[in-house]
Amino acid sequence: MEPLCHRIYLLVSRLWIAISKALFAEFLATGLYVFFGVGSVLRWPSALPSVLQVAITFNLATATAVQVSWKTSGAHANPAVTLAFLVGSYISLPRAMAYVAAQLAGATVGAALLYGLTPGNVRGTLGINVVQNSTSTGQAVAVELILTLQLVLCVFASTDNRHARGSPAAMIGTSVALGHLIGIYFTGCSMNPARSFGPAVIVGKFTVHWIFWVGPLTGAVLASLIYNFILFPDTKTVAQRLAILIGATAEEEVVEVELEKTDAQCNSEDTEASV
Repeated sequence: MEPLCHRIYLLVSRLWIAISKALFAEFLATGLYVFFGVGSVLRWPSALPSVLQVAITFNLATATAVQVSWKTSGAHANPAVTLAFLVGSYISLPRAMAYVAAQLAGATVGAALLYGLTPGNVRGTLGINVVQNSTSTGQAVAVELILTLQLVLCVFASTDNRHARGSPAAMIGTSVALGHLIGIYFTGCSMNPARSFGPAVIVGKFTVHWIFWVGPLTGAVLASLIYNFILFPDTKTVAQRLAILIGATAEEEVVEVELEKTDAQCNSEDTEASV
């Protein structure tokens, strides 16, 4: 039988590989979302973008990002979604923080790539989110809250294995398109702090940027509470939720499963040797 320290080393290695893959998936998915989504709002002299074009592009960008990453990381690609999953006790605080860092990095790289590939006379403000059409800051926050609330509810409903089967890409993409068809007139429609953050970093404009954190994050928390405690409550105890929050439950389960697999393999090898 393998030494215990070697088995622990193998387990830690597997955990690190899994976490690294998940973080890269979040980085990649958010980068793709920002590059293609924000790219659709650029004002080319020959053809200005329409609301329908932007909504469809964000729909397709979302569906692509989700399909690419949902089996690896859960396809958050959005700090608001990650916060909602944290509140619902689906992920630990350390994982949530790592996800958000990966998402912000991916959004910044996606925006930088778009900026570098776009002619200077077309870049403009690179599609940063701003308050438009005499909308007040309070109205802007409320709109972003409502838009994100419906998106996160759709994410939960589409990824809940108690009810949903198959890829959630199409439904989540539809929810994003729905938000853009309304939200563009108010704020350019963020629903995703990373989408707002990336272009703002590249062009250096953070006017009313706080709106696109406060609105989406508040909407995400409300959506998580509605879905996980009213619509479809689960049976997690307070102790279980605290264990998930600090990452203890998931790690213990993985350790137990991996040790059982190792013991089974060793027993099988011993049986074959005796035969």
